[in-house]
Amino acid sequence: MPLAPPLRRPPARAGFSLIELLIVIAVIAVVSAIAIPRLNVSRYRVNAATRSSASTLAYAQRQAVSFQHDMRVVFRTDLGLLEIHEDKDNDGVADAGERVTRSELGEGVRFGRGTAAVMAELGTGPVAFDARSGEFPLLVFHRDGSASENGGFYLISHRGAADARYADDARAVGVVRASGRPAWFAYDGSTWKRGN
Repeated sequence: MPLAPPLRRPPARAGFSLIELLIVIAVIAVVSAIAIPRLNVSRYRVNAATRSSASTLAYAQRQAVSFQHDMRVVFRTDLGLLEIHEDKDNDGVADAGERVTRSELGEGVRFGRGTAAVMAELGTGPVAFDARSGEFPLLVFHRDGSASENGGFYLISHRGAADARYADDARAVGVVRASGRPAWFAYDGSTWKRGN
């Protein structure tokens, strides 16, 4: 009698079982439930708006030097944006052919400092420039790169403006008249520290 061939096991399949997959999903859900409430979206937004605003001012200063005419920055506190006017004839008026661009602060951010301490250089108001374009504060960068005056502005998240517990959402951007260079600062709950 011939012998039957030995039985072979089917090859093992690679992959995860349903139980393993459910365990991984449960672990992800638990970690997410712990981490998401700690995620500070408001602070990320105000940091991004601060860096973007400082970059906008640095860009306006470079453009003034490159094009050899004034660059006017109007702080539209009502709309939450910076308006940049390339004043080709240095007359202080946005004439036809002179470009005007806008840089928005972004969602959840506004001009102001909430309950954060006052920076001596910036005073108490949301924007510390004395010159005006209509009713709004104005900063002018001249063709040598200098600014029209020393000053700056505060930015804060909406929650920081409404609740003193979030005063450390406050940020500031300062401009030195002689160099025209912007620098930004963060409030840590007790003091202002220069950002990188």
